[in-house]
Amino acid sequence: MTKSVIAGRAEATVLACQEGLSFWGGVDASTGEVIDSLHPLKGQRLGGKILAMPTSRGSCTGSGVLLELINNGQAPAALVFCESESILTLGALVAKHISGHSIPVVQLDANTFAQFCRCERASIDGQRLLAEGLELSLESPSPEHVDLSERDREMLEGHEGEAPKAAMRILHDMAVIEGASHLIDVNQVHIDGCIYASPALLRFAEFFSAMGARVRVPTTMNSISVDHAHWHLQGVPDAFGRPASRLADAYVQMGAQPSFTCAPYLLDSTPNYGEVIAWAESNAVIYANSVLGARTAKHPDLLDLCIALTGRAPYYGVYLEEQRRARRVVEIEAPDEYDDAFWPLLGYRVGQISPDRIPLLTGIAHLEVDEDDLKALCAAFGTTSAAPMLHIEGVTPEAGQPTAEADRVTITTSDLAHDWQLFNSGPDNIDLVAFGSPHFSLAECRKLALLMNGRSSHPEVAGIVTLGRDTLKAAREEGTAEALEAAGLRLHADLCWCSISEPVFPPSAEALMTNSGKYAHYAPGLSGRAVRFGSIAECVSALCSGHVSTAPPHWLNIASTLQS
Repeated sequence: MTKSVIAGRAEATVLACQEGLSFWGGVDASTGEVIDSLHPLKGQRLGGKILAMPTSRGSCTGSGVLLELINNGQAPAALVFCESESILTLGALVAKHISGHSIPVVQLDANTFAQFCRCERASIDGQRLLAEGLELSLESPSPEHVDLSERDREMLEGHEGEAPKAAMRILHDMAVIEGASHLIDVNQVHIDGCIYASPALLRFAEFFSAMGARVRVPTTMNSISVDHAHWHLQGVPDAFGRPASRLADAYVQMGAQPSFTCAPYLLDSTPNYGEVIAWAESNAVIYANSVLGARTAKHPDLLDLCIALTGRAPYYGVYLEEQRRARRVVEIEAPDEYDDAFWPLLGYRVGQISPDRIPLLTGIAHLEVDEDDLKALCAAFGTTSAAPMLHIEGVTPEAGQPTAEADRVTITTSDLAHDWQLFNSGPDNIDLVAFGSPHFSLAECRKLALLMNGRSSHPEVAGIVTLGRDTLKAAREEGTAEALEAAGLRLHADLCWCSISEPVFPPSAEALMTNSGKYAHYAPGLSGRAVRFGSIAECVSALCSGHVSTAPPHWLNIASTLQS
């Protein structure tokens, strides 16, 4: 079906790509330039062009980036997708509600999309799309199919205040766009929009805070962009530190808990199997659905607050039982030997070959896997796939039969070797080692302390661990934090690598190493630095020596791969 998701007008050059793009970490919010160093559109300016791609991928914060681009005049003239897409669509929808102007969003069927991508220019005018060889009438989603409860209608009509009214208007429109039959109650919310990725995110939060908005359900907060209590002492410029801190404060003022972690599944409030929640932050959504068996759509930033203010979410996507089944079986040729680098490499590759559907991973049930391995896998998967969950046969709780139409693909060790090379284009000399994307767990802190026992960081290499407040407190109580600091590492709460900035990120560092597949993907675009990737043990070796081996892990057997 061809449909006008958000109506509007545009006439511009078509910029088409067959690979999804995360606007956060992939697009500069001030200029509209693609900064994802691994994306085919790297270096392109999106402003004023009709961007056509299958769907978005990656971070939930993409909605806030698009909102900023619309506000500063650097946004695409229109967005054209061929699959369901919610993150960028929500950004365009919020712009329409908050500022009164937006950009059109269109969804085409696969065949029409392929034809559209071959066109040089196109025009969109409400319900019509014109391009070379195409003249389409676009259907609009109907609000009639969304059945609102009496309480929903009271909020929508403003009987419970202006803030719930504004939030419910956005929720209702999103429910219409997503084809949801009704809204449902949620037990808890995790806010991702507290990261200061653009001024638009601050304006949005303060828009609701100024109306006296208060959350209605328990609400945790993602990592923010500064160490909230110490950024003044760390040399962070006021021009960045103040708005980043104000953004966090706005959510706390509205009743959110200052948990400041991108790993809410490490908190005491971890949801139970089958519990209905509403989380943003891509890695957390995937972990909650996949590993915990809780239920949440991959909610975009900005919508997360609307849900928290009403306690209601559109009933669509993986909230529905039938939508949680795998539509692709990924058969993995597991190596005989491996280390903890295996899991982020695997997650990254699975996302590449399953960018638009939930996969079922087979062939690895016999491997030893813990919660930190699954955390790393889910985070890396979320950088390359738009899917809100995955299954692992024999490991995750809902790994049952795939759908009847599910296809099959295979991942070999050679495939993982290819991605290892992709992540290791940086130099042999390392200035910085980055741990904690997502936030380190207490178990990972202990593992790192054990590996550092009797060793010290090289005097010219910075080692930094980002972790949640609760984890840092526990690590201090048992002495693990002091052991790490005595070995030369710095521990930072509140912020995460994907939101860190100079000078907390050492300005003099020219090359970094990380054990995170997620950060290995985003770091070149976000930091402008060259990157190396490896296991925690390999990162410790680089931290202590200042050098990283050019040889890959022996279990990848890259030598034979290069010869083939």
